[in-house]
Order: sequence, then C-alpha cells, then structure tokens
Amino acid sequence: MNFENGWRAALEILILAVAIYFTSRFLRGTRGWPVVIGFVIVLLALALVTTVLHLEVLRLLLGAFSTFFVFAILIIFQPELRRMLGELGNLPLFATASEQRESIEVVIQTCERLADVKIGALIAIEQSIQLQEAVESGIKVDCDATPEMLETIFFPNNAIHDGGVILKGDRIAYAACIFPLTQRSDLNKSLGTRHRAAIGLSEETDAVIVVVSEETGLISYAHKGQLTRGVTLEELRAFLVSVILRPAKTHGFVKWLRAQFSERHNPGAAVITRHEPRPVAKNPADPK
Repeated sequence: MNFENGWRAALEILILAVAIYFTSRFLRGTRGWPVVIGFVIVLLALALVTTVLHLEVLRLLLGAFSTFFVFAILIIFQPELRRMLGELGNLPLFATASEQRESIEVVIQTCERLADVKIGALIAIEQSIQLQEAVESGIKVDCDATPEMLETIFFPNNAIHDGGVILKGDRIAYAACIFPLTQRSDLNKSLGTRHRAAIGLSEETDAVIVVVSEETGLISYAHKGQLTRGVTLEELRAFLVSVILRPAKTHGFVKWLRAQFSERHNPGAAVITRHEPRPVAKNPADPK
C-alpha cells in the first residue's frame, strides 16, 4: 500500500512539474510573463506570512478566493491561451507545399521590387491562427497573390495602401488592415509604426509578418514577438521556408510541441539587426 501511494505521489509531482515547466516556457517573453512573476511572488509571500504567523483567517480567505484566481489567470492570459489552443487545434495533416512555396516567392519578389524603390509594405502570412480576429479593420480583397497585385496595393496614394495585407495560402485575403501595436516599452524609440505593428501581431498569433521600410528600403520580418531587421532576400527566403514549410515535416504532436516550446523568443531581444541600413539591390553582386 505504501509503495502504491508512493508511485502515485511521484506521478503527480512529475505531471505538475512538467505542466509548470512547459507553461513557463510558453509564457516566457510574452506580455503576460511579468504578470506571472508578480502573481507568484504575491502568492508565495501571502502563503509564507500566513504559515509563519498562523493567520488562520487569511488562510481561509486565500482558499476561498482560489476559484477567482483561476478566472483571473484565464482573463489575463487570454491571448496566449487562445494562441496555444488555436495552434494545437489546427495541427496540419496535409501540407500544400506548392501553394506555400508559391506564396513565399510572391513575397520575395514583392519585397525585392518595393525595397528597390523604397515603397513601404506590411505583409502578414497567415498560418494556423485566423488573423481576422486579431486585426481591427480590413477590406476584403480575395484575389490571387501576385507581386504585381501587392505592388498595386502598396503603391503610394492608393486608397488601400495604408495598413497591412493578409495572405492566406496563395491568395490575398484582406488589405488596409490595422494590426495591433506592441506594448513593449524596451523597443527603440526610432522604430516605426509598421515594425511595431508587425511585432504586435506576431505576439498574438503565429503569423509571419514581413516589413519593407519606406525610409531605408530595409526588409525585416517578425515572428513570435521577435523582429529581425535588415535581412537579405536569401535570408528572408530561408526563414520563410523554415517556418511556413515546416508543418509539412511535423506531423506528430510531440514534434509540434517541441518546436513550440523550443523556439520561444528571448524577451531581451525583441529586435535583431542583421545588417547596417543600406539600399537593397536586385542583384547582391551589383555594385550600386
């Protein structure tokens, strides 16, 4: 009987330890992570005080409010929980690699053309989480994604050039979308609205957001709350292939789970600059 109780207790401890570990890994680097730290510190402090000083009334109150604590956690971490459940519920079984590769090349060609003439762009590539729930507005386009169409949308003085574009597969779903701005206070003050919107959308969804700066012509991408600035076309292509085509290789739940928790960004590195600002040329070997 003692042996049976022992392995049951060990199993419970193991399950709790794994749950706490993966939960902390998932929330680390999100906007809710500081709230987790503060919440845990307050609970530990109250538990320590009630135990040392034998404050029975306070202990009873803490037990009575435990249910409200659960609801508070659900409300505070609603975006993170929705993203996690959305990714889990949309594990891909069949990958349309041809459409994904085609959309990648469309984005690459669009960025190359727009960066060369310094026309700003903000393109979100939807994955498992529906992006329409994360944006405040948008005009439904629903047309084939081509470099020419994207250039037309982002051309200055166009009626729908201001805002972001959402790509679903090989189609342009919405244009003139307002993406949520990141609330991080540790970003460089010179970071523009497009880049802050890219980080903000990547914090709430699993989308990949590509940005072209109209001031410098630099190409950047944001994913899982991290912005990488000043990438070359080949670096952008390699990243898009590794992220967008990855579901075709991850059919198992264990591989998906490992990928989700092993790639959470470092909260101290929200922006990574790969290269110094410079004009982007069509041919890397071109001396201009």
